[in-house]
This record gives sequence, C-alpha cells and structure tokens, in this order.
Amino acid sequence: MVYVISDSIGETAEFVVKAAVSQYNSGADSRIEIRRVPYVNDPQYLLEVLEEARQFQAVVAYTLVLPELREITKKEAELHGLVTVDIMGPMIDALSSIVEYSPKLKPGLLHKIDEDYFRKVEAIEFAVKYDDGKDPRGINHADIVIIGVSRTSKTPLCMYLAHKRFKAANVPLVPEVAPPPELFKLPPRKVIGLTIRPQQLNIIRQERLKTLGLTSSADYASMERILKELDYAESIMKKVGCPIIDVTNRAVEESASRVLEIYYKGDRTKHV
Repeated sequence: MVYVISDSIGETAEFVVKAAVSQYNSGADSRIEIRRVPYVNDPQYLLEVLEEARQFQAVVAYTLVLPELREITKKEAELHGLVTVDIMGPMIDALSSIVEYSPKLKPGLLHKIDEDYFRKVEAIEFAVKYDDGKDPRGINHADIVIIGVSRTSKTPLCMYLAHKRFKAANVPLVPEVAPPPELFKLPPRKVIGLTIRPQQLNIIRQERLKTLGLTSSADYASMERILKELDYAESIMKKVGCPIIDVTNRAVEESASRVLEIYYKGDRTKHV
C-alpha cells in the first residue's frame, strides 16, 4: 500500500505514484493500493495518518510545503522505520538555491492557478457564445449583462471582463427589435447600460462603414438615426432600472473598472 499525503488535494503526488506503479507488471499493479489523504494541515492529524500508514507498513509519498509538517514526517519515518518519499521538498530546496526570494510555502497554489485559468477560459467562451444577443437565454447565466446601441464597445468590454473571469453577455438595443423579456427579469445590479455622445457615435459609425466598403451616407451613420437609437436605448435602460455609463472618449479598461465598481458596490448612480 502507498499512502499519498498532501496539504492540498494531493493530485501531484498521486500522479507520480501511479506513474511509478505503472512500471511494474499488471500483477504488481493490481496488488498496490493507493490511498490519498488530502488537506493534511494539522500536525496532530499528520501524526494520526502516519501511524495508520505504519500499521499497514505502507510507503508514504507526500507533498507537504510547510517545513514543520515535512520535518514531522521525516522524524516519524526515522522513528518507526517508515519508507517515505518527499516529492515536493527537494524541488523547493533546489529552486531556493537559484532563486533570490523565498518560496510562499502556501498549500494548493498550483490548483488555484489551474482553477483561475479554467475559469477565465470558461468566461471567454461564454462571452463569445452570448455576444450581440445571439442567444438571449445566456443572460440568465451571466454575471454581468451589457446593453446599448451598436458601436458602444459592448463586445470589447465583455471580452475584457471575461479575462477578469466574469461571465458577461451583451444585448444590442435596436428600435425595430424588442429586447428579450429575460432582460427585464434580471436584478438591475447585473445590467449595465452603455451610452455615448451622438457626435462621437456618428464618427465611429462612419469609420465602420468605410471599413465595410459602404458609403458614409447610409442611414446607419446618420445623425437622425443615431439620436433615435440613443433615445430608444435610454428608454429601455430606464425601464430595466440599470445604471448607465457614458463611454464617450473612455478606454475599455476605464469602462470595465466602472462596471466592476457598480457590480461590487451596488452603485445606483444613473449616469456615470
């Protein structure tokens, strides 16, 4: 039997043990039991686990980053003739010889990094899937829902928030298309409206038409159309009861900072 002891979840040590066991034939493989004991952070609990391992005459493989726990394991192994393998310690010690600063010595950091990474990936995939109102059902599962007229940086803002691990969806507001009914059922704190000065939106839309090879005189960029859309959007935002951020001359980072401030503090300022 092999006891895998860790002050975190113990996946690293178990993986190493399984890799070693796989080097033996299937008969040996079937006879070696691996017992993982995670979250061993208390010296007394560690002593109890080691005593149990001794009774089974088990090999002990451990990933303990706290020096006092590693020391207890070494002493108990010497005292009771336990066969132990320190998987994490030697590498930490080796790195300390070439790195100028001390290790953090906090259990579970790798697992935390992995969790953060996968949460970010999930948020980015969410933002792509529910961009531009593609599927209104997504807003029920979003952390933050951004609404506004076309070219108010809804998509870049959602992607920025996704990199901060927030699931953000956005819904375009167009006079000819009714907003999804789900929007009006959300807590107002989860919804953020974006507005912009008509003159700047006019310039942005004209540039957008040029990149598409279309004439700048199209209705999409006309001031009359822009004013109509902005008035309509504001009426929807008032109905929802959400805060409204003016993104005129604001970088995406600035807008995101304000969105998160509202999200965390529940700021009900209507125009910011």
